Amino acid sequence: MTTNTFSSLPLSSELLKNIESLDYRAMTPIQAQSLPHILKGKDILAQAKTGSGKTATFAIGILHKFEPQTYQTQALVMCPTRELADQVSKNLRLLARTIPNTNILTLCGGKPLGPQLASLERNPHIVVGTPGRLLKHLQKDSLKLNALKILVLDEADRMLDLGFLEDIKKIIEQTPRQKQTLLFSATYPDEIKNISHSIQKDPVDIRVESLHDDTKIKQVFYEIQKGERTKTLTALLEHYRPESSLVFCNRKQQCQELANDLWQQGFHALALHGDLDQKQRDQVLVQAANKSTSILVATDVAARGLDIKDLDAVIIFEISPDPEVHIHRIGRTGRADNTGLALSLFMPSEIRKITAIEDYQNSPANIEKPSVLKKRENFKLSPPMVTLCINGGRKEKVRAGDILGALTANTSLPGKQIGKIDIFDRLSYVAIERSIAKQALGILSEGKIKGRKHRAHKLR
Repeated sequence: MTTNTFSSLPLSSELLKNIESLDYRAMTPIQAQSLPHILKGKDILAQAKTGSGKTATFAIGILHKFEPQTYQTQALVMCPTRELADQVSKNLRLLARTIPNTNILTLCGGKPLGPQLASLERNPHIVVGTPGRLLKHLQKDSLKLNALKILVLDEADRMLDLGFLEDIKKIIEQTPRQKQTLLFSATYPDEIKNISHSIQKDPVDIRVESLHDDTKIKQVFYEIQKGERTKTLTALLEHYRPESSLVFCNRKQQCQELANDLWQQGFHALALHGDLDQKQRDQVLVQAANKSTSILVATDVAARGLDIKDLDAVIIFEISPDPEVHIHRIGRTGRADNTGLALSLFMPSEIRKITAIEDYQNSPANIEKPSVLKKRENFKLSPPMVTLCINGGRKEKVRAGDILGALTANTSLPGKQIGKIDIFDRLSYVAIERSIAKQALGILSEGKIKGRKHRAHKLR
């Protein structure tokens, strides 16, 4: 009899105990279908939607196989974006926390080479990175892959979309011939089959249902006329009043313009796209994840790897010409046991895109006119939290507990009104309920963290 519990897998007791402590209950379909093969050392070619649990799938496979006493790079995970690479590293560190001295390094562009070169001298066990920066380190001979056991290509379709195919090939050329290769892709174009054929040996082909449960996601399409997009978007926000929304645009310039427009209308909206520097991207992602912004406007590339729980609505500002991309967009809402909203805008000239989506999901689209949307008097949509930025992070040995202590010790500030705390190298961020944000900022500005003064300010 088959079982879908992690305890049925031949994993170490320490790893199983940690998996249980992280509240991973039953295996997801991608985990149940892939992990037994991965643990036997087989190559995998897997198609799974965003949020299916694929990161934990390959992370468990890596941690089962690597040898902590051997100080060489034994696993390499390639990701299309910095955000996804950071998220993968975070999940790997959580799963590896019971394995002493595990060295996991993230190598992405947009960060200075110096600290990365210094970290590589310590021979990380696991490297996660984007193809461009990985290739740069290989060319400098600072990254050595001669002892590699496992290669993972995560969201391979997106890496191809971004033009990384040649970089990927050059990186693979510098890996041992004998290794395990795990290829994960949300969509399954011919290019993915070609790359699998060229780098994998008899891969196990795994497909996980990519459509979403219609009972969990309410999907509505709104037919608009030219020039009505932004007006209809604000009408949707007014009608449905989602606490948190992810709005998809097809171009990065459109993202910034739309976020600015919404901000001027009184909405707390932030844009996420490729033109932001690393500090800006970090701050936007922190605010989106800790409920300090109501609306995140993003492109598909920027939205890959986002870790935003309990997202109330996904709004498709512009329909993608690819129905599979549309399905992955709306899969950002209605996760776990939650229900979600997927609201899409289209013009009559785009009806072919709607037909393609209907064919793909094998069900008719629910199409309505914007005239059915209700207007509300004195409507205001404000995020429940505010993010405070502290000028001190890991390099100053600041920890989450230190910030929590500084805010609650000898003050009247209730701990339950303090939200997510994120620590970066030089900066830290703490989410505070809006009603006490001013008081919390005063405490941090006038007080000390671990006996030291740190500047603090509120993010807009």
